[in-house]
Amino acid sequence: MSTQRWDKVELTASYTLLTILATELLTRLGLFSMFPLPPVDLVLSLIATVLVIGAFWFARTSRKARFWIIGFASATQLVPMVVRQPILLLPLVGAAIPVAIMLWAMIALSKKGQGTAPHS
Repeated sequence: MSTQRWDKVELTASYTLLTILATELLTRLGLFSMFPLPPVDLVLSLIATVLVIGAFWFARTSRKARFWIIGFASATQLVPMVVRQPILLLPLVGAAIPVAIMLWAMIALSKKGQGTAPHS
């Protein structure tokens, strides 16, 4: 029973991250006419958008797929930005600490209860 509760926490956190990423990606693509994107960014953003929106369907039963999609979509937004403006790496390093803590917590929650017998 306890494992099911932690699975729901991880599932909720994953879907929350996917929703935030979808909102960010769709906003970025929606503002394309006002703020043109370089072709590489546009293609990566389109791929990430399709994957993130599709993840609500095809990754609903695969925790690993959700984590990979979240990581890919995040990287497609951060890496090109840092390559063009390396100074942006400084705030990202500061932001990496809470993100690392959250990822560690999600991974720990996803593994909680594995290998143990359920209590009756």
